[in-house]
Amino acid sequence: MKNEVRTGTQAVDSDIHITSVPQSFRAFAEEVQKRHQKPTSSPIAIAQKLQPAEFNTAMVHFYRGEIQRSNIWRNRLDATTNWAVITAGATLSFVFSSPDNPHFAIPINSILVSIFLFMEARRYRYYEVWANRVRVLETGYFGPMLSHRTLPPDKEWAEHLSADLLSPHFTISTWEAVGRRLRANYLWIFILLALSWTLKVYIHPSPILTTTAADRRVFWDIIFERSTVGLAPGWLVLLVGTVFNLAVVFIAFSTMKLKDSSSEVLPLESFEWHPLKSVSDWAGSNLKRRTTIRRSKKARQRIRSDHKTEP
Repeated sequence: MKNEVRTGTQAVDSDIHITSVPQSFRAFAEEVQKRHQKPTSSPIAIAQKLQPAEFNTAMVHFYRGEIQRSNIWRNRLDATTNWAVITAGATLSFVFSSPDNPHFAIPINSILVSIFLFMEARRYRYYEVWANRVRVLETGYFGPMLSHRTLPPDKEWAEHLSADLLSPHFTISTWEAVGRRLRANYLWIFILLALSWTLKVYIHPSPILTTTAADRRVFWDIIFERSTVGLAPGWLVLLVGTVFNLAVVFIAFSTMKLKDSSSEVLPLESFEWHPLKSVSDWAGSNLKRRTTIRRSKKARQRIRSDHKTEP
């Protein structure tokens, strides 16, 4: 009985206490309570709160960050190229410094340069991730803003960028990266090493004479004898070297149609060739749930249409 009376009294006292508070103090208490509550905002609500000035500031800082990322990985590409050039130069200096120095140091160096090539191709794929985002901002945001001509707006550039941020993936295949770095730098290093090996076998320990018919008949016998490396006969060394260099040339020219890279300066024609595998299995499963258009191809189409309409 006492508990029931006490409960009812407390409820009445609470009501009397709330109603007796001045209006200004009640508003202050509600404001303090709102500040202590965690805001429940969704990404859509956050995007709607951004003013044009705030959006431009965010894009500028994002662009500077992606530029810094791409520059860092671009410098890492130069590092592996320098390693390949330095090792090739050191090897050739050692081989030609004395007739007694072995010629098989050059094939060993070719294997080392091949390792540097695949390392650089891997770094190039990472570089393309950041460079691709930079190209999206340049072609979809900064380009129409700075152009004096009326460019058709790319309404999907922000969607492309958002999808790439939520699910990062490589934009080019491994073979395209290998082919690009091979044609840019490494092909000439391999050619130099192959010619240097041939010259080494020809002139050391003494130049092979080809003045008479008898000298020309034994020319290949001498080449095979000098090309011998341990238990491997000379003809096998020549065969392996020839196959290796032909494979290098084949990779360099067979990957010329792989042009999904958006950071390179490419012609305006459209490319329908698709790489062997441009994304991983995990990223590919996520990409299937959204319809994405290749950013580099879309940028070329926009520029090509602009050139057609320009008087």
